[in-house]
Amino acid sequence: MVMREGEYRVEAWRALLLAHNAAVRAIESDVQRNGRIPLTWYDVLLELRGAGEQGLRMQEVAERVVLSRTRVSRLVDEMARSGLVTKEPDATDKRVTWAVITDEGLSALRATAPAYMRGIREHFGRYLTDEEAAVITTALLRVAHSGDDIQLG
Repeated sequence: MVMREGEYRVEAWRALLLAHNAAVRAIESDVQRNGRIPLTWYDVLLELRGAGEQGLRMQEVAERVVLSRTRVSRLVDEMARSGLVTKEPDATDKRVTWAVITDEGLSALRATAPAYMRGIREHFGRYLTDEEAAVITTALLRVAHSGDDIQLG
């Protein structure tokens, strides 16, 4: 099939969405079957662990896990009720709430990581050569960071 100029980019976008959906659904199923935390929780815990002891502002959590602020707030509330995170008000700015991973959250993250990594290998990585993975990584990170120099407000 011959595509016109630009159609490959649209097809690449479509393929990205289809691949993401298929891989995430399969990985989520594997992780849940192993009795672990949901992937959305895992992703939040991973970001909080990377942030260190200070945690992240709720807005930063939303930006890093690509969920709406409302959804992140509900998600973090659920995780706090489960003891995986704490929500702490900012000492100087009462509009800001920090999310901080707990020891129990670190344990859940560590317990889930092997199933998550297996899922990534099984449902995504095995379909790519190292060269393809490198090209995809480079291209997608270029897109992900394309707006880094844009100043809002």
